[in-house]
Amino acid sequence: MPVYDVATLQKMVNPLFPGLMGVRVRDATPEKVTATLEVRPDLCTAGGIMHGGAYMAFADTLGALGTIMNLEPGKRTTTTDSSTKFIGGAKVGSIVTGESVALHRGRTTQVWQTSIRSAEGKLCAVVTQTQLVLD
Repeated sequence: MPVYDVATLQKMVNPLFPGLMGVRVRDATPEKVTATLEVRPDLCTAGGIMHGGAYMAFADTLGALGTIMNLEPGKRTTTTDSSTKFIGGAKVGSIVTGESVALHRGRTTQVWQTSIRSAEGKLCAVVTQTQLVLD
């Protein structure tokens, strides 16, 4: 399995949608990925609270990166299922932290669960996703 460090994962993210969102990878192992995201006005609802789609896209990125770290050479991945529980809001101008942990790392699928917390440590969302491993 290839070994990915934080800098390599960030280079993968930067030119793509997650890079446009501002995802910043902080730590990554085959079992857990941690990143931060600044809650900018363009990621918010009219009320200045992080949009649900931004939570989901942030979490999807972390689960995909975790899966990539576990892929054999020549394999790739795509999300097949995602479930989000919205629990609290994050205000514009703050930083949220996402921690994605592997619940299942199989040959054909992987399941990751991401907890997203506000700068104060308050749980904002929990996202569980399934990643399909492709040839």
